[in-house]
Amino acid sequence: MTSPQRPATRRDFNIAVICALPLEADAVDALFDHYWGDPPYDKAPGDTNAYSVGAIGRYNVVLAHMPSMGKASAATVAANCRASFPNIKLAVVAGVCGAVPSSPDGDEILLGDVIICEGIIQYDFGRQLPERFVRKDTLLDSLGRPSPEIRGLLAKLKSARNRKALQDSLASYLAVIKGKQDLDLAANYPGRASDKLFEAAYRHVGSGTCQECGCNGPLVSRRRLEQNNLQPKIHFGLIASGDTVMKSAEDRDAIAQQEEIVGFEMEGAGVWDSFPCVVVIKGVCDYADSHKTKVWQRYAAATAAACMKAFLDHWVPSVPLLPEQHGPRFLIPYLKNDMFTGRTFLLKKLQQQLFPSASQSRIALFGLGGIGKTQVALEYSYWLRKAHPNVSVFWVHASNAGRFRQAYTSIAQECQIPGHNDPNADLLPLVKMWLEGKNCGRWLMVIDNADDTQVFFSQPVDPEIAGTSGQDGNLGRYLPECAHGAILVTTRNKQTGLRLTQGKPPIEVGKMNEGESSQLLRATLGEVGIIPEELAMLSSRLEHLPLALVQATAFIQENTTTVSDYLRLIDQSDQDLVNLLSEDFETVGRDSETPRAVAETWMLSFEKIQQQNAFAGEILSLISLFDRQAIPLVFLSHYRKQQQRGESGGEIHITKALGILKAFSIIAEDKDHNLDMHRLVQLVTRKWLASKGTMQRFAGQALLAVSQVYPLGEFENRIVCGAYLPHAYAVLKSEDTGSRDERVARALLFHNVARYFQHQGRWKDAEKSQFNALELLKAVQGDGHPDTLTSMNNLAFIYSNQGRWKEAETLGVRAAEISKKVLGDEHPGTLGSMNNLATTYSKQGRWKETETLVVRVVEISKKVLGDEHPGTLASMNNLATTYSNQGRWKEAETLGVWVVEMMKKVLGGEHPDTLASMNNLATTYSKQGRWKEAETLGVRVVEIKKRVLGDEHPGTLASMNNLAITYSNQGRWKEAETLGVWVVEMMKKVLGGEHPDTLGSMNNLETTYSRQGRWKEAETLGVRVVEIRKKVLGDEHPDTLISMDNLAHT
Repeated sequence: MTSPQRPATRRDFNIAVICALPLEADAVDALFDHYWGDPPYDKAPGDTNAYSVGAIGRYNVVLAHMPSMGKASAATVAANCRASFPNIKLAVVAGVCGAVPSSPDGDEILLGDVIICEGIIQYDFGRQLPERFVRKDTLLDSLGRPSPEIRGLLAKLKSARNRKALQDSLASYLAVIKGKQDLDLAANYPGRASDKLFEAAYRHVGSGTCQECGCNGPLVSRRRLEQNNLQPKIHFGLIASGDTVMKSAEDRDAIAQQEEIVGFEMEGAGVWDSFPCVVVIKGVCDYADSHKTKVWQRYAAATAAACMKAFLDHWVPSVPLLPEQHGPRFLIPYLKNDMFTGRTFLLKKLQQQLFPSASQSRIALFGLGGIGKTQVALEYSYWLRKAHPNVSVFWVHASNAGRFRQAYTSIAQECQIPGHNDPNADLLPLVKMWLEGKNCGRWLMVIDNADDTQVFFSQPVDPEIAGTSGQDGNLGRYLPECAHGAILVTTRNKQTGLRLTQGKPPIEVGKMNEGESSQLLRATLGEVGIIPEELAMLSSRLEHLPLALVQATAFIQENTTTVSDYLRLIDQSDQDLVNLLSEDFETVGRDSETPRAVAETWMLSFEKIQQQNAFAGEILSLISLFDRQAIPLVFLSHYRKQQQRGESGGEIHITKALGILKAFSIIAEDKDHNLDMHRLVQLVTRKWLASKGTMQRFAGQALLAVSQVYPLGEFENRIVCGAYLPHAYAVLKSEDTGSRDERVARALLFHNVARYFQHQGRWKDAEKSQFNALELLKAVQGDGHPDTLTSMNNLAFIYSNQGRWKEAETLGVRAAEISKKVLGDEHPGTLGSMNNLATTYSKQGRWKETETLVVRVVEISKKVLGDEHPGTLASMNNLATTYSNQGRWKEAETLGVWVVEMMKKVLGGEHPDTLASMNNLATTYSKQGRWKEAETLGVRVVEIKKRVLGDEHPGTLASMNNLAITYSNQGRWKEAETLGVWVVEMMKKVLGGEHPDTLGSMNNLETTYSRQGRWKEAETLGVRVVEIRKKVLGDEHPDTLISMDNLAHT
């Protein structure tokens, strides 16, 4: 049995129950299935009644509480009730009464039995003559019989089968009342011993109860009391109604014999003529004699209430049968959108799969909010109306259960479905059955905005889910299924669409293509003053999303501005773009309750996602703070591990959360299983976070996730570092909250990113990141912390590779000194600092200091780390370079060859450190005039570096410069010049015109010109190199002296 909805107004109530005593009302109230008390309904002016309202079974019921007993009070309550609730069709007077011990047919009536009135006799209404009382019983004075509806129903209920059903229902509902122990209704059977019927002539002897007064007169034998399974019995008959309490057995029997009544009560006569249908149902609490007692009142009230609810189960109100209207209906709340453009493929697909062929009875369109699903459905509906005018079209708003019911109500009323006027009819199954009937004809139903699965399907709530729909769920069962009808669903939620189409894959509505976007803009803006390039740019900026494009054109037109001005506004900042997306506007085909602004539309989706799965809401919040493309799942796994606190099933939760985000078209997954997000959606998500006050929380979590996952920028991690770099940029932009953990995480990320830039040869970027890392670490952990020292040493190394040797030396000396003090002379960190410092000395041409320091580093590294440790090999390569720079070729070669072999073994032949050692060895060969060996090794190094590091990496350029020198030394001027010119241009671009390596390549090119006898070009270039080297390196730097010597020979 379907429960009714809360009535909109008091006019929507059709059943009234009237009770004289509070204990009678308590029993009725206990059988309410729903209570509609909050907010309360108003009353008609002058109505002094008190009411309880709710639902009993399938009916909305008002319970009227009488202030006192009697016909007059009942008449007043009935009149007021009719004024406040004008559409009451049936009134039930429920309560207790006194009974005649036997019916006219001889059936025993026991205490606790129930009497259903077949007519009211006003036994005290008449004339008191001197010798006797004469009751007025003429036609005009009589209350008359019950209405034909009541008489017919009573005749049905007296039949054997229906009487048994009524009796069984009474027992069932009585058990319900007894089970509500919290209400303390005291509705239990008082016991056979309490059911005493004295002979009519024996009168009560005192003012107390029979037990207190000692009544011991003769009792009348009762056969039914001897039965084993004694149950309340239902009797049908006339009831005497008056303002006098009957407490005389002799008078009782006399009136009963004269009028053939079975009971006495005091309210029925007052209510009888006030409503279209009235039935009096009373439970027997005494025998209407002087031995009257209240012991049986609560039980009798309970049996009466139970019988009242059983009676309502059989009550079917009469409603007029309206003539059925034939012909198709077109119930769509929107006009045709004359601005609709494009979507040809989608429309053709719908035309092929729905009507006229109807190969599928259900199809769902899914996609991002504002993508145009409703517009496609609307356009198809108008096409269908034109192409197939014999097909009806019904539009059902389904954003929530209330809108769904409202739409079905409108269909029932517009189509005059039989039974729609019955206030007690449940219209949902009524409309479903009518649509499934063949007389309805062919039809299409559009279920629009069906975004919430729980509205349509009851389902268990996930621990991570904040439930949504409550009692209005499972509406999916009211969607009609038949061969002559079809359903088109629009939804943001693919999962909902999949279930509504019973497993048929939904059709995705994606963003428009360039042509469709331009067509839409032209349709809304017109052709005057339109520049095609600007339209293409606007479409691209707004990602070809229809609602965003329409919103833009509305803003342009309302503010009498231009496309160019709008582009300028959205390009000013992300915040300006989000503000424009939040502008309200009007358009055809948007529901009045649906947000019009793009931002609000998407925020509604976010709220639905969060309601459906709280963890999906967290994931949405988190990923909006990464870069919008290629978001790796490992970030989400890390976040989940941090949040789950020992819970299991992390991967399952992530999969389900991502499934919901994909279903709402918020994210997409690429072939590498990374996630992508629309830029505009990302910006609006951030606004949503700000509005909820959770931006700072999730920004911190995003920073922690990337910081923990981003690896140290070593050669082996270069691919991962490059892939994660955009996300590092994104989270490092977030505001510093001052949290120590977040600041350490930020410093760690800056450091790892700097190392990546370092291996890429992007020294300026490396410097910026490493400087930020160092400043944070110094502030949070102090100068002496190992992490701070590592960062300091790395920054010194970066300075050195930029040719900023004074800064590199100052910082390097400080790092080495603190490392020795804090970590000790033999700590790997200290050795690294010393090796870097030695490199700085070497680049300044301070060979003796370099050798002294690096020899010490090599010795300690061998002892502490071992001969084949990468750190030891790096310092030995540094020493071999020092020997080479000092002209100690044999020592340099011997050590260099060994280092190359070891590095190949330990690091691999393509590791940057291995290639650097090979490049140094090639230089040593070249300096010895062993051009062939130098060339062979140099060519190999260049080829590998191009493949591994890229053509423009500083390390690749340095090796190419060496190879150009080798060509020049062999007299291969053309090759040397071609390669040398390219290297100079690339170094200027990558390192800058004053970098020492750039100056070295220029000096080498000058030598090539000079050897070809091109003195003027050599001189011009040589003068420039000398001037810059003096400025950058100083007059006495070996490189400056070499360039001066070259110039002198030119």
